[in-house]
Amino acid sequence: MRIAVTGASGFCGSHVVRAALAAGHEVACHGRRPGPAGRHVPWDATAGEPDFAGADAVVHCAAAVADLPRGTRAEAEAAQYAVNVAGTERLLRAAGDRPLVWVSSASVYDPRADRGSVGEDHPTEAGQLNAYGRTKAAGERLALAAGAVVLRPRAVYGPGDPHLVPRLLERVRQGRLLLPGGDVRLSLTAVQNLADACLSAVGAGRTGDRPWTPVAYNIADARPYRRDEVVRAVLAAHGVTARIHHVPAPLARLAARTGRLPGLTPYAVDQLSRDVVLDLTRARTQGWRPHRDLDAFLRETGGGTVRPAPRP
Repeated sequence: MRIAVTGASGFCGSHVVRAALAAGHEVACHGRRPGPAGRHVPWDATAGEPDFAGADAVVHCAAAVADLPRGTRAEAEAAQYAVNVAGTERLLRAAGDRPLVWVSSASVYDPRADRGSVGEDHPTEAGQLNAYGRTKAAGERLALAAGAVVLRPRAVYGPGDPHLVPRLLERVRQGRLLLPGGDVRLSLTAVQNLADACLSAVGAGRTGDRPWTPVAYNIADARPYRRDEVVRAVLAAHGVTARIHHVPAPLARLAARTGRLPGLTPYAVDQLSRDVVLDLTRARTQGWRPHRDLDAFLRETGGGTVRPAPRP
């Protein structure tokens, strides 16, 4: 197939490009910068429509991703809206009737409801704790209405990760790491699992030759993990020695609201202090199976293993 990938120079997009090329497909990399390989087609997600001429399918990975972007809340909302919502409108016009995968996020789920086992029917209409969650929810509503397949990964990690592991390592201070609340169960998503799902969803993957039914799908590793064990294993794999200290969740939320701990946000506290486990049943019915886990990543990084979290 000839596959157009937007945001091809980013973390997730670059892995989709490599996976598509490895599977023998032709790839056009749409974005401001060239992708890791394939043909570069310049496109700014904040202006103009992408040129998908010749493409058989589109995988949309381009997004404005930031929990604490610069500027006021209104400025942050406007900046992310320009890419995640207005950019989606332009993308949908250009894609036409081509099979389209729109990469969303589990951040669209309303955090006020229990997320111990989150299905795709979990509320997404309100409650998101930052501009990213709100604008991704608005963008995916447009994509679903247009007949796209929407994928909702959570906490994507892997080679080249610019977010999760770097931020974790930055939070270690004088041999200590503060975590909000007690230990919890969390879904994580290996970037290779997400890339595989993207290709499968447009009918270009290993699990079949038909595009998935155009609805939303959770994407994650096969089983959830225990937060504290993940943190210890990641620190060990990077040669960092630190003791974990649990801060009561109410105090962490207060610190996040008042800005007393730089970089700590209500969203970060919520994501780290409560169970968030994605139900993968719907994606599995399409024949997709996650084939990577955190242990594989840690072995490649430098060692350490993590046991899947037991079922509650």
